[in-house]
Amino acid sequence: MKPEFENTPLVKNESKKRFEIEVNGHFAFIDYREGRDQIILVHTEANPELAGTGAAAAVVEKTLHFIEENAKKLLPYCPYVFAYIKKHPEWKRIVDEKFERYDQL
Repeated sequence: MKPEFENTPLVKNESKKRFEIEVNGHFAFIDYREGRDQIILVHTEANPELAGTGAAAAVVEKTLHFIEENAKKLLPYCPYVFAYIKKHPEWKRIVDEKFERYDQL
């Protein structure tokens, strides 16, 4: 994560069902669904004003930390999150082994 995002707080916006960070009034976020033991990450997006800033990667990393800290298992259906985990395989530790594409990570 780029240093400029380290102190940006992650918000679990339950009304919108998304994890988000806000940067200068613009958002990077991940839509999620949550079960008792799992969090499904569905879609990652950043406002166009944040394109190329690293905000999307920052919201992913902060969300993965949140999932781990809350002892949940991850189902990374979002292609961006899936690619992020492939690039950072240490995060495979929080992916639910029952995830259908687990062996592709």
